[in-house]
Amino acid sequence: MLDSIKQAGKNIGRELGRTWENLSEGWRELLSRSSNALTHFSGNKDEPGTESNALAAFPRWSLLAGEVEETDKEIVVRVEIPGMEKEDCRITIEGNMLYLSGEKRYMRETHDSTYHVMERAYGAFQRAIPLPRNVDTGKAEANYKNGVLSVRMPKMAGESGRTVPVS
Repeated sequence: MLDSIKQAGKNIGRELGRTWENLSEGWRELLSRSSNALTHFSGNKDEPGTESNALAAFPRWSLLAGEVEETDKEIVVRVEIPGMEKEDCRITIEGNMLYLSGEKRYMRETHDSTYHVMERAYGAFQRAIPLPRNVDTGKAEANYKNGVLSVRMPKMAGESGRTVPVS
């Protein structure tokens, strides 16, 4: 009987170790892949009709997941910003940085309810996304569809790579 209890303890310890390792691996990947996507949202207390008490209860940090893709001719940045109107987004490009700012507005559909889960962040935000090359800001185009903001920017002429001979 004592041997079976010891064996069960070893099995439980082994399974807990595997579970902990999987959880640790997941956190490491989340932090390494999305640390730049972690965005701070600040409440807008100046806006009339804002329920400041309700906004205080919501998270102040959220992920604005994105991707930066480079082709021969352009850089394309896509960022997921669901729940926003395109009019609430501002895009600025300075050098090789794209700045995305805006405001995700809190709108409550009913006032006689209780929240049990609050994972969505609301308020003003800004996110800086480094670009791999300088782009032609005058020809940049942006569109917003299905909660994804896409910014297409032609690369600057004359910035293609070249081989440098060694003398």
